[in-house]
Amino acid sequence: MAVTGAVMVLFLIGHMVGNLKAFLGAASFNEYASFLRTMGEPLLTYRVALTIVEVVLVVSIALHMWSAISLARRASKARPVKYAAKRKAQAGGYAVHTMRYGGVIILLFVIYHLLDLTLGTVNPAGFDSTPYDRLVEGFAPSRWWVTLFYVVAVIMVGLHLRHGLWSAFQTLGLASGRSYRPLKVVAAGLSALLVLGFLTVPVAVMAGVIK
Repeated sequence: MAVTGAVMVLFLIGHMVGNLKAFLGAASFNEYASFLRTMGEPLLTYRVALTIVEVVLVVSIALHMWSAISLARRASKARPVKYAAKRKAQAGGYAVHTMRYGGVIILLFVIYHLLDLTLGTVNPAGFDSTPYDRLVEGFAPSRWWVTLFYVVAVIMVGLHLRHGLWSAFQTLGLASGRSYRPLKVVAAGLSALLVLGFLTVPVAVMAGVIK
């Protein structure tokens, strides 16, 4: 659970940094998109490195979901009868209660996100357009519902990430004593940074800053 989560966190950080290149203009963003497909050349042929990254990411997502289901089943078998007294979980909070449904929303979002900005299937600009054009058309003001869905999904990612990082710190025995509060701040801070980083681009498109 922790290892696959770490893989996805690293991917999110890299993806966010790449997205922010949209503020540098079409040429910079399209160059970044081209780099993703040509990285590793001439040692690797076109798109091989990107395909490896995609396979690792898909496997990580699948194993992450499998781990979540397995841990839930193990917990259910370990305590088939509910406690008589209601106890507040140590890792309680809104994020905990949205982990399951948030995961479903994130999965649906990833599928739509690929169809929209990667494959161009549901994007007005189409597959033959440049990545920058798909970005601008995808988050155009007339498609406000797409941006709204994006915002909700990214917030869910942030809640999922905050709880996941904090749980990982606790599992590793790092969140104790003096490190308790600082690590809690790290988990919340990194999650908030990623959420803001991902949301700035669609909001900028909606506002006409990126066009």
